[in-house]
Amino acid sequence: MKPDPASEGCRGQRLTVGFWSGWGPWTQRRARWPQDGQDSPAGPGFWVLVSHFAQASQRTRTCSPCCEAHGCARSAHAPGRRSGCTGCRRTGLVCGSSGASPTHPLGTAHIESIRQGHQSEGLQRFGTAFPPARCLTITFRGHRKNLDLVAHSVEEAQCWVRGLEKLRARLKAMSQREHLDHWIHSYLHRADSNQDSKMSFKEIKGLLRMVNVDMDDMYAYRLFKECDRSNDERLEGPEIEEFVRQLLKRPELEELFHQFSGEDLVLSAPELLEFLEVQGEAGATLAHAQQLIQTYELHETAKSHELMTLDGFMMYLLSPEGAALDHTHATVFQDMGQPLSHYFISSSHNTYLTDSQIGGLSSTEAYIRAFTQGCRCVELDCWEGPGGEPVVYHGHTLTSKILFRDVVQVVHDHAFMVSPTHTQPQPSAFWMALLPRAGKLSPYPVILSLENHCGLQQQAVMAHHLRTILGDMLVTEVLDTQNPKELPSPEQLKGRVLVKGRKLPAMQGEDGRPLSDREDEEEEDGEAIRAARQRTLPEARPQAGQVSPELSALVVYCCATRLKTLHPGPGPAQPYQVGSLSERRARKLLWEAGGHWPIPALLNSATGNSFVRHNARQLTRVYPLGLRVNSTNYNPQEMWNAGCQLVALNFQTPGYEMDLNAGRFLVNGRCGYILKPSCLRQPDTMFDPRCPGPPSTTLTVQVLTAQQLPKLNAEKPSSIVDPLVRVEIHGVPADCARKETSYVLNNGYRHIHLLSKDGAPLSPATLFVHICIQHS
Repeated sequence: MKPDPASEGCRGQRLTVGFWSGWGPWTQRRARWPQDGQDSPAGPGFWVLVSHFAQASQRTRTCSPCCEAHGCARSAHAPGRRSGCTGCRRTGLVCGSSGASPTHPLGTAHIESIRQGHQSEGLQRFGTAFPPARCLTITFRGHRKNLDLVAHSVEEAQCWVRGLEKLRARLKAMSQREHLDHWIHSYLHRADSNQDSKMSFKEIKGLLRMVNVDMDDMYAYRLFKECDRSNDERLEGPEIEEFVRQLLKRPELEELFHQFSGEDLVLSAPELLEFLEVQGEAGATLAHAQQLIQTYELHETAKSHELMTLDGFMMYLLSPEGAALDHTHATVFQDMGQPLSHYFISSSHNTYLTDSQIGGLSSTEAYIRAFTQGCRCVELDCWEGPGGEPVVYHGHTLTSKILFRDVVQVVHDHAFMVSPTHTQPQPSAFWMALLPRAGKLSPYPVILSLENHCGLQQQAVMAHHLRTILGDMLVTEVLDTQNPKELPSPEQLKGRVLVKGRKLPAMQGEDGRPLSDREDEEEEDGEAIRAARQRTLPEARPQAGQVSPELSALVVYCCATRLKTLHPGPGPAQPYQVGSLSERRARKLLWEAGGHWPIPALLNSATGNSFVRHNARQLTRVYPLGLRVNSTNYNPQEMWNAGCQLVALNFQTPGYEMDLNAGRFLVNGRCGYILKPSCLRQPDTMFDPRCPGPPSTTLTVQVLTAQQLPKLNAEKPSSIVDPLVRVEIHGVPADCARKETSYVLNNGYRHIHLLSKDGAPLSPATLFVHICIQHS
């Protein structure tokens, strides 16, 4: 996606999308909108750039790039609002508050959602002068900024929304072969220096560098001449196709195919069934083998005789049915009728932040992005605000503030759906699991974890906003059909919002101190944060531990409790109590509970697997230490091993830990709830994560090949990547393992479809592996 060259250089006017199909000429062209009534752009299609996500700071008041491109001076604009100028006389465009448009083109795969109306923080703050029907927001994966746009008419806005949605649906529905064709032609277009749709040997050498193949010149030229049927030192049409086919040959797959096809080099339905049975495919039948041939075979003659050629076999292996992720797990398949304490729940910490917890920007957009990533538990740090309105921010720091009511409104609008504009047919569930979220999100409950620092008056305001904005979505009383001895299930709470916080009359902890939502943050915060808290004026701090009756009444199933010991107290378990622990405190309980605390004097106090048993009946939330001022994360696996459900991470900080979180919640339809193993759900379980005991399972992963790997340094087209593959297993300490393949110099019966660091698909890049699971 990039500015139209015909728009006189003014950024943010027209969006141009190019894609290629088939083996024909690869000249970039405008996307053709589907012919269904008025789905083609009318008029010039100019767009107005209003603002960018994470740039709505009041400190920045520069003119937008569209004016800079035309040399417009401040005096040439109509009287401006605080956010910037309101009209450019030369272009008729309305400018945003600040910032530049993206300098690199972004593909359709990078789009996370398209929202119509005032459905972004930028448009809500700076775009209210425009009718909602003319406004839309394009959000992108990763930390890319939003693009807030205004069309000249409602019809144009609808046209672009429908067009972009159809392009996204088409992308998600593409087969691996189509992804491969697109990938090839994108490189052919770049390598064809004179754009004559023909490839000289010099251009072919450039193509080889682009696709990361360091081929001997003699061999490359011999292959070039073999494909040059016209003998004119140029490849075109079918000749290029043949060259690329030779380039992308997979000897490992061919060898596997020949093992089952025999001398005739085709697989009959019985031979394909034999392959499926050898691979351990559950429920493999002759009818299923016949169906695979009809689905993936490319040659009609072979298909009519129920035969599969090598091309069809490769398409099957590269399809969702040949992927490492079981395609049946891309939808909700687990039992969702068990108590909440029996599930891992995707949870966010300091959800409002977009950066560090010292001076980062707070934004309601961060909540929307968390929801689109499957998060089901978000945090609101609530403080006294001006005008009687509570605000959300990281207290006593330089982080910016947002209104509590705006956050609640975002929960209402986005917790269970992205945007009302998502009406296009959805692709297969498998691709939905790998590609950006679209349409409805998880229907299962959202938990609002309140860290409450407000006085009684503003707590009452908080309760008012929760009731009036959320309405029937808010759980305000115990469900009639629920067992009082256990928590309700995700199924019972579909579409509902739970409040986690303090509740009357139990405001005091076991030691008599007022209850805090983060029980030990004070003692573990860094010196700078602790000093800032101590400098707070007494009159600005509400009396700690006070809870208003109005807010207390909204805490039904998630009552904040100080967890100081794992020994069960007198009376039955209290399933409604939620312990909130820092990572350090949780790790200490895990060591003590497992009987492996290194100090001998504490061994006698160990209670075996009491932490696991505690988490089998009650919820526990774990959050990062206050010392992590840059919003870094801890390893969540250690907490999952003990059965902790709400393992909260800084979603705004990508990296290794968030990759683990994404992997944990990838299955079960990415609904944000994963059923814990049975050993973590039984109230009398003997499981100890430090000493798991039998039974054991052996997992063997053999890395065979990789294909179409992207370059790590796109700025150096002549560079060649020497890749390796790292395989890691995360679980209890005894199971954790990490192995690396050796470097594959000049490298060009499952496939793993690879993702970029921000989670965008790298299709057609895949890893071919053989996986064997043995139980004992």
